[in-house]
Amino acid sequence: MDNAIVTSPSGSSPAEAQAFLDAHPEIEAFDIVLTDANGVGRGKIVRRHELKSIFEGGRHMPISILGLDITGEDVHETGLIWTTGDGDLRAWPIPGTLVPLYGTNPPRGQVLMAMYHLDGQPMSSDPRLALARQVDILAAKGLYPAGAFELEFFLLANERDADGKVQPARAVLDGRVSGKTEVYSVDHLHGMEPLFSDIYAAAKAQGIPAETVISEYAPGQYELTLNYRKDVMRAADDLVMLKRLVRAQARRHGVTACFMAKPIEKYAGSGMHFHVSLQDKAGRNVFAEAGGESWSLPLLQGLGGLIQTMAESMLVFAPHANSWRRFVSQSYAPVAPTWGVNNRSVALRVPAGDARNRRIEHRPSGVDANPYLIAATVLAGIIKGLDEGLDPGPETTGNGYEAAVTRTTMPADWRAAIEAAKASSFLKGALGEDLHRTFVAIKQSEYLRVARTVSELDYHLYLHEV
Repeated sequence: MDNAIVTSPSGSSPAEAQAFLDAHPEIEAFDIVLTDANGVGRGKIVRRHELKSIFEGGRHMPISILGLDITGEDVHETGLIWTTGDGDLRAWPIPGTLVPLYGTNPPRGQVLMAMYHLDGQPMSSDPRLALARQVDILAAKGLYPAGAFELEFFLLANERDADGKVQPARAVLDGRVSGKTEVYSVDHLHGMEPLFSDIYAAAKAQGIPAETVISEYAPGQYELTLNYRKDVMRAADDLVMLKRLVRAQARRHGVTACFMAKPIEKYAGSGMHFHVSLQDKAGRNVFAEAGGESWSLPLLQGLGGLIQTMAESMLVFAPHANSWRRFVSQSYAPVAPTWGVNNRSVALRVPAGDARNRRIEHRPSGVDANPYLIAATVLAGIIKGLDEGLDPGPETTGNGYEAAVTRTTMPADWRAAIEAAKASSFLKGALGEDLHRTFVAIKQSEYLRVARTVSELDYHLYLHEV
């Protein structure tokens, strides 16, 4: 039975849709996008006249959308496919995410969606709603998370090199090729100026606070930062929307935006660092130290919770086979549950600067991870640290890659991370039982696909040797 709902459970309003349609008579169609466990946007393109009804009554979508692997194949072990008869649930628009898509012809718009049961109850395998639950837990304690993500990515040529490997894209301005790292080179950025100009224009059209762009620590690698949001839900939405628009604008300029964690074996991979702090009801940053204290107790306890739960959470932060190629010593990807101040060799960095802006920079996640799951898991770790008064241990100084870590053993590889996540009562609580089951089942299915694949490297190593 299709139960009637008077009020949107997501908080969306038909007035938002009508105002947008009035302001944008040129837009002919809309992407409606639901983010799955892998962070992949799935949904439909609808015509202009359909938009208002979606804001009035939601849009039916099959429950199986949330039970797909990275390729879009059904994972029956999630319990979201034939166990449920692959029935429809109802997706509702996320307020504030109805935006124009810059440069589309004919003009299109976009709105992010979240999944609910037909009676309006949250669908517990929806990643965004898992984050909302952790935000609600903090709100009940009088705490409100703020944050921002950093987006690292590669711009690659559409063609492979002579060895079949991916290669950095030529400059879209003049076709120039650079095989050098070019880290922090401003002149190097000029070659991609037309593309980045369109990325900034698209971000402005969508209300995304994209800020600094830098040339990162590998040929063809870049980083975009986002301005801090007082609403961590919107911070995660920003990252989802930014990845989509970067990919689209790169494609229009004839290059590929790559969000693999480690696309080029001899260079550094790409991370998705998450900056987070907590505010009280008065708007005061509770991570900020006061008086003569070195660090605030909530900051230290939050760090303690993140350190204690990091090992069992690594599947969220490194969810794919390729994710684990990023964790190499001295590659600016953390390899141990350590914390430090103004130190990029640790997993949890406390940036230097004004105490009023005190925050934790969570560094383990790759750019291939789902920002909603990252934020939900990080917030759950902080909550655990606050509730249990956990001690983070001594600060790591100097080279964090050489720091001896004995309290927590990190998973050695993807398979170990899957097993740790599967057994984790913490992660089950952080994601919720249904999403935990869904996510682990998807990862196990993907692992088996990779494990049974015979690669070119197998032939190179063994074909004529064993």
